[in-house]
Formats: sequence, structure tokens, C-alpha cells
Amino acid sequence: MSRSDPPLWRFHGGLKLSGHKSESTGLPVTEPPLPQRLILPLQQHIGRPAEPCVSVGTRVLKGQLLAAADGYISASLHAPTSGLVESIEMRPIPHPSGLSAPSVVLRSDGEDQWIDGLTDQDSAPLDAIALRHRVRAAGIVGLGGAAFPAAVKLNPGPQRILEQLILNGAECEPYISCDDMLMRERAADILSGAGLLCRALGVARCLIGIEDNKPEALAALEAALAASPNPGVEVRRVPTIYPTGGEKQLIRVLTGKEVPAHGIPAEIGIVCHNVGTALAVHEAMTLGRPLISRYITVTGQGVATPRNLEVRFGTPVSELVAACGGYTERADRLIIGGPMMGFALATDEVPVVKGSNCILVASNQELPQPGPVMPCIRCGACTEVCPAGLLPQQLYWYARARDFDKVQDYSVFDCIECGCCATVCPSRIPLVQYYRYAKTAIWAQEREKEKADLARQRHQFRLERQDREKNERAARMSKKRAALEVSDTGSDSKKAAIEAALARARAKKAGVRSDASSTAAPESARIPETADDRARTEKP
Repeated sequence: MSRSDPPLWRFHGGLKLSGHKSESTGLPVTEPPLPQRLILPLQQHIGRPAEPCVSVGTRVLKGQLLAAADGYISASLHAPTSGLVESIEMRPIPHPSGLSAPSVVLRSDGEDQWIDGLTDQDSAPLDAIALRHRVRAAGIVGLGGAAFPAAVKLNPGPQRILEQLILNGAECEPYISCDDMLMRERAADILSGAGLLCRALGVARCLIGIEDNKPEALAALEAALAASPNPGVEVRRVPTIYPTGGEKQLIRVLTGKEVPAHGIPAEIGIVCHNVGTALAVHEAMTLGRPLISRYITVTGQGVATPRNLEVRFGTPVSELVAACGGYTERADRLIIGGPMMGFALATDEVPVVKGSNCILVASNQELPQPGPVMPCIRCGACTEVCPAGLLPQQLYWYARARDFDKVQDYSVFDCIECGCCATVCPSRIPLVQYYRYAKTAIWAQEREKEKADLARQRHQFRLERQDREKNERAARMSKKRAALEVSDTGSDSKKAAIEAALARARAKKAGVRSDASSTAAPESARIPETADDRARTEKP
């Protein structure tokens, strides 16, 4: 690749923020000790939760399927180690509300034994459909944070013509450096995964966007590309402006194209994946391994030794902090994700999942507690920094008033919840919380409407079924009455025939008696019946 950088574009808004990357990149990536128990939520992705295919008491091996994808937009879950399925129960998960969800609790046996059949594989002969099936079977989701099933993004549909793949290595949020370390240490494997993704998508061009505050990652990828030249792959250095790592923003910077409102990149011929997703695809295709771990940053002034770890899914946050030297006296808040888009955890016993990229143990100096909220002064600073080109002030007013129709008119679902507006707000209004609330309320209304529509349809079907059954009963009764009338008519005829036959029999009998009387023998010829009769007949 030529060092003369090609032209780049600029998206609206954004912020220059302190990176705080170097705190966690000074040490090589290592794997923490294997925990005794792994807590594996059945939903670690966008879409329907996976369906368990093991039962309590089952012994499983590393890489074995624990829960299968339930539907098209879903992702399978595999065992990060060998052990015993201890329970399948509700457990707290990393979520802003602190809610619980169905989870598989796996007790490790310490052997870490892989399941048979996961051997090196030749992915060269696989076509696009076979590649997608293998990605789906490996449970791979987007590792940039959204955790959207990767196989779905690899199947944009025959009506869309794709032109290129973009690999996102921007990692723009402060403190997070897991993708930076991944590109430094696994550059060749990332390029291998990029080639496989291009084949699955049927494109020949791939752009890898990396912010200019990651010189080591840039150098590692350029060296790997030089060692294995691919004219269709380019590494692009982009300015460090938050949130360049947003999918739509990175596409704008690299190509100058705008993803349409409420649309997806495939509509303009582009598919965007994270560099971590590319690595997971490489391991699934060449090693036959499902997605069971990822790089995670553990950082902040509240942890003794900030660094990056390769972590098995289901590992409790407390284990990661312990692997980094434990808490310091400056620990104030525990946040999963970065300071802009992450959220606070109520406990460190929740597990990390596929979408987890950072554990930030922040001090009060790093992330001061927000002061009291003051009224909006209509300064317009939020509008100037919004990377999606929205009107945050209007969204705030309508979300606060619960006018969800107006909120949607102002494109609330185009908000990427980057937090730029809340960061610059002089009144310290938690704007993103209002937008999240509005989105959640709208989704809830839509679900209730779907339920009501379904109930109405079921009621209508029930009425139609009752009318149909009523008509069917009436038809059966009518048919039965007709049959009875025919039967009654036949009975009367039979009765008449019987009466006639009886009458004839009686007449015949009467006629026989009459004939018998007219031809009877004379009195003298009768045989005496008694002794007196005989005496009378014997006299001279």
C-alpha cells in the first residue's frame, strides 16, 4: 500500500477525546486462570435466545454445542471449556437494568479438553453458502459491540449488489484497546479472515480502517499485507475523532457514501465487520473452532495492572479484575464497555459475554459523578457534535413529554447512543438516557400492538370457527331430519302394508270359517262327545 494516503471524508460532528489507550497496551495479551464456574447467558447477541441442547448433569467438552440458534437471527453457544452442566437457571447478566436471564452454568473439570473433530480444515474449496453455514455453526457474532449474528450480515440477499468489505479497526472510544492489541498480535490471521469474508460476500475489495493513534497496529497489518500481498486489500489510516468507529461514520470517512436513514450499509453496496469478527471467522474456517473467547481490556485507575486479556465467555468480571492485580483504593465505579457508551455494573459477579470488550474500573477523578441536572438553555451544542446529524434537543423534549410519535419523526432510531451530546451539554442532562427510554418505550408499544393484533386475529378466528361449527351443526341436523322424514314415510308405508296383509289374513280366515260352517256334517253323523250323547245314539 502506498504511504500517500488516499482522500478521506468527514462526518458531521464528533469529538476529540483523550484516548487513555497506553495504560493497557504496555503488556502482552495473556489468558487469565480458568474459573471454576462459567455463567453463559443464552442470549449474547441480537435476536432470539439460543435454545439449550444439553441438560443438567451433562458432561461437555470444550467447543461442544450448548445451545443452538433459535431462528434466522440468533447465534449458537458453545462450551468454553470441558466440565459439567451444573444448572440452567436465571442469573444476572451484564445489562443496564441489572436484570437476570436464563443461563447455562458450567462447572469446569480443569482438563480443558477439546471435543473430537475440531481439527485443521481446508476452507479453500468452500463456496459462499458453505462459508456462511460454517460461520453460523460457529456462533460468530459481530465483536465490535452490537453482537449481530455474522452469518446474517454475510447474506444481504440477491437483490443487493455488493462492492466491498470494510473491516473496522478504528476502536474510537477512550480506554478500550482490545482491537489495537488484536491487530498487533494477530495481523496475519485477521487478513486471512478478511479474505474469507470477501469470498463469502462475493466481493474483491476490502478496506481496513485504523485510527492514526494506533501506529503499532497499522505497522503490523501493513507488514502482514506485504508478506502476503493481496491487491484487493488496503489498510487506511483515519483521523482519531470519536465516534469514527461507528459503522456509518467509518463508511462515510472511507468512501464518502452515506448510509440511508433507517437503512443498512448493504443498501449502498458495503458490508462492515469488526477485525475481531474477521479473526473469529479465520479460526472457524481454518481450525474448526467455534467462538468461545475474545480479547477484553481491563483498565482504569481502580485496577492494579491494566492490560488486555483473552477471556473465555462466561468468566465473572471479578475473575478478570483479580487477574489484573485486584482493585485499588481508587476504585469508584465498575463499567462494562467504555466511558461513553458503556454502563455501570451493580456487581462484579456478572459474566462477560460475546459483546463485552472492556471492563473499566474508574476512579472518581477519571469519571466524576455527574452534578445536578439543570434546565436546557437551548445552546445547540448537542446539535453541533451529533455524528448522526440529528436534533438532540428536540428528541429530548419529545422523549421527556412521552410524545413517541414526534420522537420517531425526528429519527430517534438513527441515534447511535455515542454520548457526544451528553458530554458537551452544559446543563448535564443525561440525553442518551432519554433516547434509550424512548426507544425502549416504542419497542414496548410495538410489542403490545403485535400482541393486541394477534389477540384480535385469534378472537376473529374463534368467532369464524364458532360460526363455521354452528353452520356445520345446523347442516348435520337438517340432514338428520330429512333422513328421519324419509324414514317415517317408509315406516307408514310398511305399517299400511302390514295392516293390509293382516286384514287380508283376517278376511281369509273368516272366509274359511264360513265355508266350514256351510259344509258341516248332520247331527246324527257327529261323533258323540259325551257318555249321554253316546247313550242317545245307541238307543233303538
